[in-house]
Amino acid sequence: MALRHKEFTDAGAIVAGIDVDSPEQHAAMIEKLNLPFPLLSDPDRTAAIEPYDLMNMDDPRNLAITATVLIDPDGVEVMRIVSRDFADRPFEDEVLEKLRSLDLEPVTQATPAAGTPQPGPKAMPFDELRSYFRGAKFGAKAVGLRTDNLVESNAFGDLMDRYMEDVVAMFRIKRDKS
Repeated sequence: MALRHKEFTDAGAIVAGIDVDSPEQHAAMIEKLNLPFPLLSDPDRTAAIEPYDLMNMDDPRNLAITATVLIDPDGVEVMRIVSRDFADRPFEDEVLEKLRSLDLEPVTQATPAAGTPQPGPKAMPFDELRSYFRGAKFGAKAVGLRTDNLVESNAFGDLMDRYMEDVVAMFRIKRDKS
């Protein structure tokens, strides 16, 4: 989504990610992925995760469920896509279509201020993301062939292809900045 951010702001959206990670972990993610939108920290889950009913009651770590929620300028929720897990996400096109249907004026959004990056203990280095997504795609394909669920594995493969394209584009952006 980072590379398509301009399409979201042109459609009238202010984009932010919200989860339980620390501001320092968010700063590391923003730096690693060159994200043009903020990641907001809700470690006690009271600011957004619980009020928007995004608590994952099955997770012993009390993490949020993976979801995409659109809220219009009046504060009304106009779209909610709840994913089954972290690997089940909507493509940006579906979200953009809904945003465009709202006919909102374009917005501007400041690039997030750099914090003090401190990756989490399991953070994957940027240079390894493309290989990771490629491996995830082919692993899902193998499971799909074993279980005769090619529709699901192909959808996940399409998502991994999109992520790999984004990583290549982000690599070029980072290279050109240095």
